[in-house]
Formats: sequence, structure tokens, C-alpha cells
Amino acid sequence: MNYLPQTFERAAQIALLAALRGVIAEAPLFTPTMPRTGNPMSVRMTNCGPLGWVTDKERGYRYQAAHPDTRKPWPPIPQMLLDLWGEVADYPFPPEACLVNYYTGSARMGLHQDKDEEDFSAPVLSVSLGDTGLFRVGGRSRKDPTGTIELRSGDVVVLSGEDRLAFHGIDRILQGTSDLLPEGGRFNLTLRCVTKPK
Repeated sequence: MNYLPQTFERAAQIALLAALRGVIAEAPLFTPTMPRTGNPMSVRMTNCGPLGWVTDKERGYRYQAAHPDTRKPWPPIPQMLLDLWGEVADYPFPPEACLVNYYTGSARMGLHQDKDEEDFSAPVLSVSLGDTGLFRVGGRSRKDPTGTIELRSGDVVVLSGEDRLAFHGIDRILQGTSDLLPEGGRFNLTLRCVTKPK
């Protein structure tokens, strides 16, 4: 795992948040539901890029080219994120999806692997904006030991190589640790390649 603290300084965080607001205006946050049970997840989410990650009771985890509510294509990935990918991803192709998760209150994300993609040689790149999140990361088995990192606003994490399929999650949000978002909470932006390059 490559942990890059404060990759985005305050001014860059403000600019990225403004770009993110534009994405959300076009592709509003929605509440995904779990496969099989249909129980709502505690985060709200949206996407940008050619593909977006979604989940629901009927069809489960998947990528698709349109917002599940508006049925419109996802907006493009902000240039700041594409530039970041080019700088730190060490991968020759651009990301196809940027998953936006919004955490507030008691929202969390249980330990999981990102494995709905076709090519695990492509990294997963994560950007934090807003309140600090307690990021738990382990190994490739759910039984492996885990450690915790406090991801602050502006921090970046890259999961690649042996760590690409590491189990990871967000235990909780430390409310009030950032004043970047007037409404409070934390945005996590996750850049991914979805399809295997031709």
C-alpha cells in the first residue's frame, strides 16, 4: 500500500471539492442497497467517468454506464483526478470509473476487497476529502491481521501489486475534524480501471 499524506493541500482540496459538487449536481448521490437482502448501505454514493459502480438487491455488484435513478451517463472524471492518476498510479491506461462515497454520522464500510474489475494489475487509487476516516487495511485473506490509518482531508492511498486485493474498510468517521465541508462528513473518491485493456 502506498500512503501519500496531504497530497492535496488546502487550496487544491477546495478546487477538487468544487469539481465534485459539479459531478453531484449532474449525478445526484443515491443510497445503494445490498445484494440479496436489499438492506440500504450506510453511505450515499455516485460516480463519474465512463462507468460507475452500483449495487442493488436485484442485480448485485456491477459497473454500468448510467446513473440508476436519472438513467443519464455519468459525468466525466475531474481533470485534477486524472492528473493525479497519471502522477502516482504507475499504470499506462486512464481510470474508467471514479466511485464517490459520502460518509456522515455513523456511516462505515465493512472489510471488503475491490474485485468487481477485470484486471487486478491496475491499481485502486483513493482520495479523502473532509472529516478524518479510520481506514482499516489487512491482507488478501479476511483472517489476516489488520492495521488502522487515520485518513485526513487531502490524503491519498494507492492499492497495487500484492496489496491490490487487500481487505480494507472504514471503521468510522471522526466528526468535526475538518471544516472543508460545511455540511460535515467525508467524501472518498476511488479511481479504478474496470475492463482489461485490449
